[in-house]
Amino acid sequence: MAKGQNARLERRKFFSDPILVTMIIVLIVFLALFILYPLLMLLIDSIYTEGKVTLDVFRRVLSLERFRKAFSNTLVLGFIVGIASTVIGLLFAYVEVYVKVRTKVLEKLFAVVSMLPVVSPPFVLSLSMIMLFGRSGLITRTLLHIYDSNVYGLKGISIVQTLTFFPVCYLMLKGLLKNIDPSLEEATRDMGASRWKVFTSVTLPLLLPGLGNAFLVTFIESVADFANPMMIGGSYDTLATTIYLQVTGAFDSTGAAAMSVVLLSLTVVLFLIQKYYLERKTAATLTGKASRARMLIEDKSVTVPLTIFCGIVAAFVILMYIMVPFGALFTLWGRNYALSLKWFQYMFKTSGLKAFKDSIVLSLIAAPLTALLSMIIAYLVVKRKFKAKGFIEFVSMLAMAVPGTVLGIGYIRGYANGLFRSGAMQGLYGTGLILIIVFIVRSLPTGTRSGISALRQIDKSIEESAYDMGANSAKVFTSVTLPLIKDSFFSGLVTSFVRSITAISAVILLVTPQYLLITTQINEQAEKGNYGVACAYATVLIVITYGMVLIMNGLIRIFGTSRKIKDDD
Repeated sequence: MAKGQNARLERRKFFSDPILVTMIIVLIVFLALFILYPLLMLLIDSIYTEGKVTLDVFRRVLSLERFRKAFSNTLVLGFIVGIASTVIGLLFAYVEVYVKVRTKVLEKLFAVVSMLPVVSPPFVLSLSMIMLFGRSGLITRTLLHIYDSNVYGLKGISIVQTLTFFPVCYLMLKGLLKNIDPSLEEATRDMGASRWKVFTSVTLPLLLPGLGNAFLVTFIESVADFANPMMIGGSYDTLATTIYLQVTGAFDSTGAAAMSVVLLSLTVVLFLIQKYYLERKTAATLTGKASRARMLIEDKSVTVPLTIFCGIVAAFVILMYIMVPFGALFTLWGRNYALSLKWFQYMFKTSGLKAFKDSIVLSLIAAPLTALLSMIIAYLVVKRKFKAKGFIEFVSMLAMAVPGTVLGIGYIRGYANGLFRSGAMQGLYGTGLILIIVFIVRSLPTGTRSGISALRQIDKSIEESAYDMGANSAKVFTSVTLPLIKDSFFSGLVTSFVRSITAISAVILLVTPQYLLITTQINEQAEKGNYGVACAYATVLIVITYGMVLIMNGLIRIFGTSRKIKDDD
């Protein structure tokens, strides 16, 4: 009886806050319209033809040799990149946490390597790979005099994806290694075990769920990647590129829808395993922080080979990124290495200014909306109780598992000729608004996850006292909650801007001549073989994104958690 009465009181209290109810309804509508609806339209296209439910489209697609080959290629690529990225990321994390590094240079290299993939377009390393190791490559042709070098295909994609994604594994595993209690390993050492025995019998078993988590995250990123396979894949087709070509080359939208459903099913299953099994298992295995400081390894038989390997990899990654501005400054790559600004001049004389203006404006509009939306979703998930909470959390995170190409095709199907053939949504396709929405949807999971982590550290009594004084949900969120998580807000703001301005897979099918984006211009110039122009675009883009990261750090120092509070703590 008392339980039912309490439930009624909670419901009455919930519905007495119209701002909170409105916020939840708006969020549900937004997530349903711009995440679930496009994916639902793809599913309908693939199973509903001529007024009946049928699997004929799937049968036709599965009978295509090209599709079967692309599917197997995607799995092979995902496994290679997932394993390689996890192993290299583990070695980097192990050196940082366990090994006593005698030089600060390596630590700075690690910091730079972990930052570069964040602030650069996803296909920059493909450009560098072609310019260093292609037929006109600086290393292959100029230094080694190899004139028939073929960098395209599985090996090329595997290398660039591994170098792009292993920093993600490094950052994930570094946090896990720091949380392992050193006393567990030192007790095994005291019993006479070798370092290798300690690693295999204590450290590795504790890390296994985290390693699985890192592998699946990288696997999902690899199979969903469109830009690198498109640029350096050659004849090695993956599902993402095959779906794109099925729309733009074969003009087979229903076949592309079926292929998209297959790719989406693969990534969603992996996402569910990673999110709801491995993440929890990792948290259960590694609880709390290390109880005391770890004694770093000084044995040269361990430190020398590990630091040399990680130093070489880090230096190679940085070399690959350095090649991009040089590619823009050389007169003609592979022929004439005299410095010139002609590619920058050509870029700005053609469509460069419009591409930069459109990209920056659209990203600047999307970034604050994404950051605010992420914090609102995080607040509702962590601090409020209502029936649709699970739906909001799952769908907002689901966008992480949706490959960009699949989302782009879903938006074409949903908003070019879907249910909204009239009314407010009729003119959405082909506008800047649909690009902004795609940017928001793609960045929402990252910001939401950051906000949830920050909010879980805030004692609920702080907000409850504000409610007791008569404040509504909007007042509590803006005056109490948001100031406490402003570091996460600023971080989400810049992360969203960077992800938006460097996005390509989700928007390449949605861009029209009315709006030009930097990433699509880079892709177009690279496809034409105009690597100097492509590098000029990429160089300016990296400068813009890196500048935004520096601004974010400055904002956090000025407006973030005050130093006085930190000093008092």
